[in-house]
Amino acid sequence: MELHLLYPALVAVLLFCVGLYGVLARRNAILVLMSVELMLAAVMLNMVAFDVWLRDTLHSGQVFTLFLIALAAAEIGIGLAIVLLVYRNRGVSSVDRLRETGERREKAQ
Repeated sequence: MELHLLYPALVAVLLFCVGLYGVLARRNAILVLMSVELMLAAVMLNMVAFDVWLRDTLHSGQVFTLFLIALAAAEIGIGLAIVLLVYRNRGVSSVDRLRETGERREKAQ
């Protein structure tokens, strides 16, 4: 059975585009983190698909994908901790409003 590279690559492109749109268009910090995770999932899908397509004997793409899963878990844990801390201190999780409150504090000092 031969893997057609087009199908996973197309799904990965769609996932990456949805994630990119989420990063650029969303205002909520948690939704931005979810969009970054979608982009990482697209990269991982590409790595596994190319690993299978190239018939790599060391399975480097799958090893890097496992590394990326661990990295994504750490990133989401730290990101959520930062978002919760900022929300507790300022009462806002919107990215635009956080930028505005930071600029006000700089002008006041």
